[in-house]
Amino acid sequence: MRPAAQRGAAQSVRPDGMIGSCTAMQALFRGIEKVSLWDTPVLISGESGTGKELAAQAIHRASERAQKPFVAVNCAAIPPTLLMSELFGYERGAFTGAAKRKLGRIEMAQGGTLFLDEIGDMPLESQTSLLRFLETGRIERLGGTESIEVDVRIISATHVDLEAAIAAERFRSDLYHRLCVLRVRQPPLRERGGDLMLLAEHMLAGVRKESPNRIRGFSPTALRAIQQHDWPGNVRELINRIRHAAAMCEDGVIQPEDLELAAPAEERPLTLAAIREAAEQGAIVEALQRNHERLIDVAAELGISRVTLFRLMRDYKLQVKKGDLGLVCVQG
Repeated sequence: MRPAAQRGAAQSVRPDGMIGSCTAMQALFRGIEKVSLWDTPVLISGESGTGKELAAQAIHRASERAQKPFVAVNCAAIPPTLLMSELFGYERGAFTGAAKRKLGRIEMAQGGTLFLDEIGDMPLESQTSLLRFLETGRIERLGGTESIEVDVRIISATHVDLEAAIAAERFRSDLYHRLCVLRVRQPPLRERGGDLMLLAEHMLAGVRKESPNRIRGFSPTALRAIQQHDWPGNVRELINRIRHAAAMCEDGVIQPEDLELAAPAEERPLTLAAIREAAEQGAIVEALQRNHERLIDVAAELGISRVTLFRLMRDYKLQVKKGDLGLVCVQG
């Protein structure tokens, strides 16, 4: 029989491959369901390594374009001099080495979805051409004169603060408003609470299938090290560390040093007061999210007065903050 953590991970894997049972991911899943009903551009914001392409694929698969192509372009990975030909394609003889016609990614996505990853790193000259396509729905291959109509839905993603990039004149404001008709936010791993262990167990299960050695699992200290790490590289960092650990561990048990994480400090048992405070704070945060920050409804659900709710929120340094396609509660 599989360990409970593995069973939980399997039960939390959606058909689209996304994993999560925490409040932040449930908000993302609701956002995906909502934007999938519309055939308009979507911007996915979030830190690097959070899995924004997986969210884009989920939106595509839930949309009416699901049977058509999903074509991804990493705008940061393609040199600026080649990005235009990758997006728009070219005709034979358009430049040295262009021995035959090549379709661009936009044209390859005809009828489906074009995913522009790391759109915030797109050069300004390419932004101008992309904006022209969004306004007209037509492209011209490099070296060609034919105007080609292309019907695609644009989903873009970025870890860049586009509003700040606009202020610094690195990103066109008119392109931003074309791309950001609908918006969802991919939460970083540090905001995903209990999902961290679900993800770790799910990824380890996948690595086991590739490993020539028998991997028994994580040691208790490795689990504590995983929970205490801040994960600045998010899910991508977690995957890489688990792969490294699977190769380096001895006796099939992964230790903190195999993950290249610091050994966790010895934990002192929590006092009853600390346990009570943590449970109280968690209940308030979850009630705020369930009730979309309507404080009168939150107080009613928790069975306390609004005055008491305000006092507790002040004590726990909680504040409400507008989120993307929903409301979230953050610690101040």
